[in-house]
This record gives sequence, C-alpha cells and structure tokens, in this order.
Amino acid sequence: MSRPADRSTARRPRLRGVEAFPVEHDGERYLALRDPAGYTSSVVMLPMALLEIVSLFDGAHDVDAIQQAVMRQRGEHVDLARVEELAQALDQHGFLEGPRFEARRADVDGAFLAAPVRPASHAGGAYPADAAALAAMIDGFFATPQGPGPIKRAAGGGSPVCALIAPHIDFHRGGPAYAWGYRDLAERCSADVFVIFGTCHAGMSHPFALTRKPYDTPLGAAPVDVDFVEAVAARARQDCFAAELAHRNEHAIEFQAVFLRYLFAGRRDVAIVPVLTSFVHEALVRGRRPENDRRVARFLDALGETVAASRRRVAFVAGADLAHVGPRFGDAEPVSRAEATRLAEADRRTLEAVTAGDAQAFFDDASSSRRIS
Repeated sequence: MSRPADRSTARRPRLRGVEAFPVEHDGERYLALRDPAGYTSSVVMLPMALLEIVSLFDGAHDVDAIQQAVMRQRGEHVDLARVEELAQALDQHGFLEGPRFEARRADVDGAFLAAPVRPASHAGGAYPADAAALAAMIDGFFATPQGPGPIKRAAGGGSPVCALIAPHIDFHRGGPAYAWGYRDLAERCSADVFVIFGTCHAGMSHPFALTRKPYDTPLGAAPVDVDFVEAVAARARQDCFAAELAHRNEHAIEFQAVFLRYLFAGRRDVAIVPVLTSFVHEALVRGRRPENDRRVARFLDALGETVAASRRRVAFVAGADLAHVGPRFGDAEPVSRAEATRLAEADRRTLEAVTAGDAQAFFDDASSSRRIS
C-alpha cells in the first residue's frame, strides 16, 4: 500500500545505506542507486549533476542548507524545489531513512519471518524464474568453451571433494567459473549435507546467522537439515538467529542452492545448512582479527563438534568472490590486461593460503584493497 511522503524526512533527508554505481545510458553518465538489502526493487538513475545534492542527504542538512551549499559550490542558482522534489522522490522509492521506510521494512520483514520457506528473491532477475530456462542456462555454463564440459557422474577417480569455494557473483558474469567447481562436486563428492557459508553484503550485527527456512529455487526448494542447525545453535552459546533477516535478500547462499538443486534434484537427497557470515568485515571495521572475537571461535567450535557428532556425510561450500575491480565496483577506469594479470597472481596467492590452511595469511589477503568477499 502506498503511503504519503513524510514531510520531516523530505525536509531533512538522510540517504540509507544504498549501493551507488556509475552507468551509461544513451551516451549520458548517471549514478544508479540500488538497495542491497532489497527493501525496494527500484533502481534510481540520477544525472551526475545531482550528485552534489544527494551527497548532502546526510540528515544533518535541511533542504534549505543543501540548496545554499550547492549554490556556493557551483557559483550559480539552484532551485529549492528541485532539491525538495529529489528528496520526495527518493523517499517514495524507499531510499531515505524515516517513517515511510520503517513502515516498508516492517511489512517486508514480517512477511519473511512468517513464510515457511526463504523465497528465491533473485529469480526472474539474476537468473530465470522458469525451471526449464534456468536449467538450460546452467547447461550452457558447462558447454561453453570457457566451461568444463559435461558432468561425468560415474567418472569417479581423483581425491574426494569435501569443500568448494565457488563464486557468488552474478551468473551472467561468472557462470563458467561456477561450472568448473560444481562439476567436481557432482563427480567426486558423496555428501548428503552441505554447509554453505555466504557473505552478507549488507552487513550484520552478529558474525554468523543461521536459518531453518528451506531455500526455494525454481528447481525446487533446497531443504535445510534442521537438526544440524539446531545442534550448532545450541553448542555455540549465542543467538545464531538474531540476524536471520539477513537471509531474506542475500544472494551468496541462494546462488549455491540453485546449483545444488541443478546437480542433485531427483538424483540424490541432499540438505543444506545456510550460514551467512560477516565476521571478516566486522574484524576490518573494528581493527581486530576474527580469532579475537569469542563469538567466532564459539561458532566454529560448535560447527566442528556438530560435524563430528553427525552421522551424515558433510561437505562445505563457500560462496566467496575474490578480486572486485573495475568501474562496476567503484574504480575510475577499466582493468588493464597487465592489472588483470597482477590480480590473478594475487588471487592465486590467496587460494594457496586457503589450501595450506593458513588462516592468518588468508585474512591478510582478504583485508587488502582487492575487495575480497
């Protein structure tokens, strides 16, 4: 239901924690605003001329002060009505903090908590909502020249796979990379429970968040091993569901659930344990290493104890990207071939730290400017 704009919000606008990135349309450059938390599906494209105005939507300036500040910067008149209209439009689309947004958030959060499953929030956007179209798209990731070729389900041989680091980037960018990892999982992993770690891009107040909700996909819901989840939560001695709402719109686990359903639906009964994480980000913000956070240690100990006590075959999947570079991720210029080569070498060093089990070296790499997530 549409709600009237709140006058106090529009008079003293405060932009929410939204994602901003440059785009081009018809030869013109714009600043696109998108809500990573998914409380609004709108993407607002602002002409670059409005950037100075929006940058002052900090809650400390009212629209009159914003008008005066921008006029001082530009040395020319700025219409107050233009500032007011921009604030009202952003408020209507859910991009400003205030009563209108709080009501929107309460509606969305309440619907998620009441739902029996975690909806496939990115179906129809990041990937097809139709099951046949989605399966055909993933088939193409394996068949493309950049892909690994078809899955040989009876292949066997080689060391068994017990853990996988897969991307969580958009399928249209990283599809073949997903296929390489999941081919090995299909051919050389016998697990019937997959603990999926996913980065929480919106951030959380807790380092980990569990959910009991099955992850729905167009290929059917990925069931959760609720007994396993409850056992971890009981052993961890902390509220592992306090940030459960973060699962609602985060894609990092959803994309892995899609691939697991593609591999095993109708072939083998598998369940997932969805674990959203934000402890690396929190450690960087607070300037301390993850191992110094007792919540992290308690959760990981609880997970290890639950795996050891389980009678099921458990494997791990991490939805985790490496270098994030280029204009799409905030850089001024496209990545040169030489820079791409340097970044690839740095990413390999990161992966060497992972395979060596060197958590300290991995954290040092993850905290570099390559924006690992």
